[in-house]
Amino acid sequence: MTRVPLGRTGLQISPLVYGTLPLGPLQARLSAAEGGKLIRYALEQGVNLLDTAELYGTYEHIRHGIAGFSGEVLIASKTHAADATTARAHVERALREMGRERLDIVHLHGARLQQPFVERSEVFAELLKMRDEGKIAQLGLSTHYVCAVYQAAEQPDVEVIHPLINRQGMGIIDGSADEMATAIAAASQAGKGIYAMKALAGGNLIDKAREHIRYVAGLPGVDALALGMTGTAEIDANLALLTASGEDEEAWHKLEQRRRKLVIMEQFCKGCGACVPACTNDALQLVEGKAKVDEENCILCGYCGAACPEFMIRVV
Repeated sequence: MTRVPLGRTGLQISPLVYGTLPLGPLQARLSAAEGGKLIRYALEQGVNLLDTAELYGTYEHIRHGIAGFSGEVLIASKTHAADATTARAHVERALREMGRERLDIVHLHGARLQQPFVERSEVFAELLKMRDEGKIAQLGLSTHYVCAVYQAAEQPDVEVIHPLINRQGMGIIDGSADEMATAIAAASQAGKGIYAMKALAGGNLIDKAREHIRYVAGLPGVDALALGMTGTAEIDANLALLTASGEDEEAWHKLEQRRRKLVIMEQFCKGCGACVPACTNDALQLVEGKAKVDEENCILCGYCGAACPEFMIRVV
């Protein structure tokens, strides 16, 4: 498969990045073995960058997928830690559970951080130490903020940015799709590697998936695109689309007919409110003591499910 440079990192990556979030407990709840088979299939087709995070619960899926694979595998993870000790623990767990000596990219998981390098200065300093120790190769920022992309572009120690962008601008906290696209182009010009996320807004834009994927992949400065995939048909279709090797119209017709939604099992909801601040898009609120979702604003990330102490929220 054709490789593309990830900014000035020196890494050469596939145009399709495997977003592993949907494989785990926040969404499809595939077993580690089931998810590992899909990851292995994608690797065998030429995908070489896997995107995960402390929150996703997919380290074991990745370990299954890469076990015995002789080709190149790059792994990007994220820490949402608010302090240095927790950040180090997150990175150490990722290394241990995936059987790696070094992570290729570690992002500040800053979806809702307007000033990530101020609000998480202690965490960033600890990640720099771990880079110096050889446990991290490149540092990055995962963000839903336009302003944070500009801030990352000015940070010499940040080499990769993982921004939210889709044609409708769904999930962008402080601007439009055009404004985020402009920020991405500026960051790329500054030498940062860019692999985008949420091209389909978590599945909300699935009915015209090809149109939306092409839009993001074609933006100036976007090196690659992370997409969540829970079946081989999705992997094949996305690879064909992003490598211009032809499209299977029948397969895409089936994929674009699918629908996803956030389900809250209200009869078991205790109204604790833990899910509300976990939402990156202000799509949750408590109404009469129960969590309610605003479906128009929900980008189906599943982070609220991770925050629910009763495990009563699912993306299905």
